[in-house]
Amino acid sequence: MKVKKNHKPKDSLVYLIGSGIAALASAVYLIDDAGMPGENIHILEQDLVVDGACDGAGNADEGYAVRGGGMHEAHDVCCWDLLSRIPSYDDPDVSVSDECFEFNQRFVANAQARLLEDGQKIDVSTFGLAFKDKLQLFKLTFVSEESLGNKSIQDWFQPTFFTTNFWHIWAAMFAFQKWSALAEMRRYMRRFIHLVDGLPRLGGVMRTKYNQYHSVIVPLQRYLQANGVHFNMHTQVVDIDFEFDTDLETYGKKTATSLTIIDSNGLKDFIFLEANDYVLITNGSITESTDNGSWTKAPVLKEKSSSGSWVLWEKIARKDKVFGSPGVFSDQINLQKWYSFTATLKDNTFHDYMQTFSDNSHGTVGLVTMVDSNWLMSIVIAAQPHFPDQPEDVKIFWGYGLYPDREGNHIKKKMSACNGEEILQELWYHLKIQALMQPVVASGKVNCIPVAMPFIDSAFMPRTPGDRPAVLPEAASNFAFIGQFVELPKDCVFTLEYSVRSAQTAVYGLFKTAKKVLPVYEAIRRPVTLFKALRAINR
Repeated sequence: MKVKKNHKPKDSLVYLIGSGIAALASAVYLIDDAGMPGENIHILEQDLVVDGACDGAGNADEGYAVRGGGMHEAHDVCCWDLLSRIPSYDDPDVSVSDECFEFNQRFVANAQARLLEDGQKIDVSTFGLAFKDKLQLFKLTFVSEESLGNKSIQDWFQPTFFTTNFWHIWAAMFAFQKWSALAEMRRYMRRFIHLVDGLPRLGGVMRTKYNQYHSVIVPLQRYLQANGVHFNMHTQVVDIDFEFDTDLETYGKKTATSLTIIDSNGLKDFIFLEANDYVLITNGSITESTDNGSWTKAPVLKEKSSSGSWVLWEKIARKDKVFGSPGVFSDQINLQKWYSFTATLKDNTFHDYMQTFSDNSHGTVGLVTMVDSNWLMSIVIAAQPHFPDQPEDVKIFWGYGLYPDREGNHIKKKMSACNGEEILQELWYHLKIQALMQPVVASGKVNCIPVAMPFIDSAFMPRTPGDRPAVLPEAASNFAFIGQFVELPKDCVFTLEYSVRSAQTAVYGLFKTAKKVLPVYEAIRRPVTLFKALRAINR
């Protein structure tokens, strides 16, 4: 059945579960495009900080921490549409979009030290692909997604493919594992094939002026607060009740009727949805249950039972099969986790060395991956400052390891068992700068905060149709799913674009607006792009 769109948003209340980019974008579209008063919108967040996966915290004395580093590109049409409406962190007369494009004109990604081995730069002028690898790569790009089933990437390629420059660049850039979903790799090839020619230098990749919390989330929060949106922090939704209509005229109609919450005082309460009320549900989270370690302490890998969003999705999924299969994405933490770290240095030695070593000017170094690292360790040195309050004499960089359960090459421990100091010692070893950095470490001018992320790669788990619910399940009358674990044909998970597109789809589907969801950029349909990609892969 087709549910009628709401024409009277002023008579409705909307509850957004979670405060990630999908929820914040939904609130903006509700206000700007659906005409809903901001005071009619309630964002229910179980934590005390609005951010989702776009975070950045800390200070120069205690150390900064960023769980992940997001990348953008020029064709993230939904993302730029959203951020074109939002005043930037520093200047209310400049939008976040305009700030970002201007910033990336000044700091153009041009990585000259993309892959390292034994502390030396690898020649990446060729991807190193065998003829069979090339055939399989192009075959994957053009076969149907349905034909792939729930195969993993390692089911498709021969073992030697995973030793090539192409795979090392691809895996470190997008955080794919050999056991990740083949269907997701296909989508990435089709969506980002225009970037293949520039992959060795990260050509076409864009970054925000500051970390994503300060460049994206804080401006969005300010905008919504100025419009009267309610941020109900430390409020956890633990269940949602639905009514499944059996009336002959509306058979199959699904209606959310109430939310069970634990409020900021730790007390159980209920929010009963009236006839014109709506709920938008962030189902699942890639940064749920993360834990920070320290210079002297390794982070703790938490279990799913500690995760509010995953437990909630499991509860509601048991009520109707069209609500998806959360276990597909959350039941194999050992295949989904990786560990990141943020280093804070009250010293220029490391950054000066990397600038000279890489032949990159300030802010253009990009991602550096050590292919002989057992952890497959990568680091990113962003343009400084990466935080608005970062002193001029303080530098930071971010890194991560895709295989944290392997023993280090130098530190004979799993990365998952290492504290911040041990992780940096492993990094100095791979860069062959132990003697250079040891005096800096001894001076106490270095800090490093490692982070355990049990679900960070969960969106890449092999899946089948129906495992991710539709944004608007059939016959859903007053609710939608948003975020990384909904089904959006053609688009790529693990991007801000995916979350923002889910918000557009939800709001424009439930409410009468003059807008349509912006189409996914399909680089695969451009012959010149295909020719350049083919030439690059055959180098």
